[in-house]
Order: sequence, then C-alpha cells, then structure tokens
Amino acid sequence: MSTDQDVECCPRFNPDPWDGKEITWEGKRFLKDRVRSFLHIPLNFGAVMKRNMAKLEAANAKSPTMVVLSDENSLWGADVYIAVEKDIPNAVMTTISGTFLSRVFEGPYSQMRAWIKAMEKTISDKGLACKKLYCYYTTCPKCAKKYGKNYVVLLARV
Repeated sequence: MSTDQDVECCPRFNPDPWDGKEITWEGKRFLKDRVRSFLHIPLNFGAVMKRNMAKLEAANAKSPTMVVLSDENSLWGADVYIAVEKDIPNAVMTTISGTFLSRVFEGPYSQMRAWIKAMEKTISDKGLACKKLYCYYTTCPKCAKKYGKNYVVLLARV
C-alpha cells in the first residue's frame, strides 16, 4: 500500500543542467493553454494542468523532461506552455525557438520579484537584452513540499 509520500507526481528536479546555462531551442514543441490570474496569482492552474495532462497522456505525447513554462503576460492571466514530443489533436500547439539564459532560484513564490531583478542583472552584466522571460515551475506545490525544495527556473530569451 502506498502513501502520498510514496507517489511521485513530479520527478525530483536537478538544477545543475539549468543553472547559469545558455540553452538554444529550435522549434521546441509545446502545448499552449491559458491560466486565469488575479494580480499574477493563478486561479485555475491545477485544473488547466489536469486537463492538459490528460490530453498528453491520451496522445502519448509526454516529454521525458516535463518542462512547464509560464508567460506572465497579464495581471489577469498567463500563457502556459507544456513541452510535448508530438502534436496533440484538438489542442493549441506552438513552438518556441531562441537562445535563452537560465537561472535557478529556490524558495517561496513571494520572492519572484527579487528573482526577476537578479535575472535582469545577470542579463545586463552580460551586455544582453531580454526579449522574453518565461518561468519554468519545476514541480507542483505538493511535490515541492514533499521534496523540501521549490525550484523555479527563469529563462530569458536574449
């Protein structure tokens, strides 16, 4: 018999391949959806993820590396991008290309403003400009609590 502590919803995140790295994607495939928010606080993130995970599993399109990006493009909502291995019928599909600087942060989401400032400084120190900023939430809140670490990766397209 298993307990909640035994169930692995999200794999344990290894920050090493992401922290302080330059990542290049060419046509990386994502399923795209939208989350409703209030002042950048997501209201239906869990429901959106549950709906899309069902689509991914039904289409056998789950990516080995579960990358979930958020584009916080409004106080009232955010676009969510879930990495997939192939197109999914009846879903909004898109690709993301570019060179990204990445940094890993750990702690409560209330530190997001400080993390963004730190990321902006990293970009500026390299003499670059940020064209787009994505947040990669590496685990769900339950798994972050279970593992004792809440990692967030900021990806800046430069």
